[in-house]
Amino acid sequence: MQVHVVKSKIHRVKVTGADLNYIGSITIDEDLMDAANIIEGEKVQIVNNNNGERLETYVIPGPRNSGEITLNGAAARKVAKGDVLILIAYAIMEFKEAKTFKPSLVFPNEENNLLS
Repeated sequence: MQVHVVKSKIHRVKVTGADLNYIGSITIDEDLMDAANIIEGEKVQIVNNNNGERLETYVIPGPRNSGEITLNGAAARKVAKGDVLILIAYAIMEFKEAKTFKPSLVFPNEENNLLS
C-alpha cells in the first residue's frame, strides 16, 4: 500500500507579489526551495491563512536571498500582497517507509521570508 505524506513544508511566508499576466505557478526564493527540499516544477499546495483559500500549482525558482513569494497567473487572484501562506509538497511512498519518514520543515523569518 502507498500513502501520500507531507514531504516538505515552508511555514508562514508572506506574499511579496501577484502577477496575473504570467503563465502560472508560484515563484519561491531558491534558498527556501533548497531548505525545504523542493525542486523546480514540483507541485505544491498553497494554504492562505488570510482567506482560507487552498490551491495547487508548480514551483519556479526565484532569486536567492530575496524572500520572494509571488503567485503567478490565475492563482494571483487568490492572494494579496502581505497574505501569510503555508506551502506544502507531498510524496507518495510505501506505508512502511512513510511511518519513519521525516519531512523537511522550514520556518523562515515571518517579516522578510529569509532563513536568517
